[in-house]
Amino acid sequence: MKSSSSLTLLAVSAALADPSAAIQRAELDPEFVIRVPVATNRVTTISFPGPIAAIDAAGVTADPKVPGAFQLAHTKGSAFLSVRAMARQGTGNVNVRWNRRTYVLELVETNAPVLALNLEAPAAPAMTEIASPVSPTRLLAILDKAKAFSLLKRQHPEAVAQVDARTFAEGTAVTDFSDLEIRIVEAFRFNAEDTLVFQVRVRNKSDREIHYLPGSFAIRVGDRLYPQSISDAPGVLPAHAETAVYFAVTGTPDGGRNELSLKNEFSVLVSRLTPAPPLPPMTTDSTNTPPSVPAP
Repeated sequence: MKSSSSLTLLAVSAALADPSAAIQRAELDPEFVIRVPVATNRVTTISFPGPIAAIDAAGVTADPKVPGAFQLAHTKGSAFLSVRAMARQGTGNVNVRWNRRTYVLELVETNAPVLALNLEAPAAPAMTEIASPVSPTRLLAILDKAKAFSLLKRQHPEAVAQVDARTFAEGTAVTDFSDLEIRIVEAFRFNAEDTLVFQVRVRNKSDREIHYLPGSFAIRVGDRLYPQSISDAPGVLPAHAETAVYFAVTGTPDGGRNELSLKNEFSVLVSRLTPAPPLPPMTTDSTNTPPSVPAP
């Protein structure tokens, strides 16, 4: 429930002893009626953050010759309007259209008016990085949903209606480490959790067993690196074997939202325990050796 502090401030302004209470400030909120005390012998000026688009009123007149509880003055295109009470104990309302929204002002005749009301634009919402940390239990559920995506899509499409998916063509999105190859098969984006899940195929191209850290998967997008938040990986790969691995990336390393699109070009990295094979030694091809030239 929203606070009514701005409404309360205006309602009690007549009881304040400080003369500065005649000048008030309030934040605009289209869901609240702003009560404005107005007098018969004073003018109240109400200022908006920008030009007013339209005004509709009840019990209010812009012509002094036309009866009304309040008199209103406004120049088209300006950001303010002025009102004055024309009768004792009068009430009325003014609906002001500003910034494509309607704000309601309730005018009430009083002996202690607000002489200047400065209305401020609603405060911009704070930039929230991730609404709440994604729990390990939730990450496990996301991983399971990604694994069963095809089945859920066919039998329970509502369960994955908010999940984006991308299938990578054979031979694309491959990261090659000479003896170890990682190919992205599918990727899924769970926007609410700002989490991407990758299904990859890890292939051992060598004659020896390769060990790697199953919790060290990461993706590279451009020059930025995003470490995993969870993975399902065995950590060992027999010679000439290939296995499927799932891992997820959530947010950014500094706690923000990554907002990564599945249209990006991704590279997959992993920390290995088995050293990579040494580079082949430099050899000299005798056939390319330039012929010797006898000295004169």
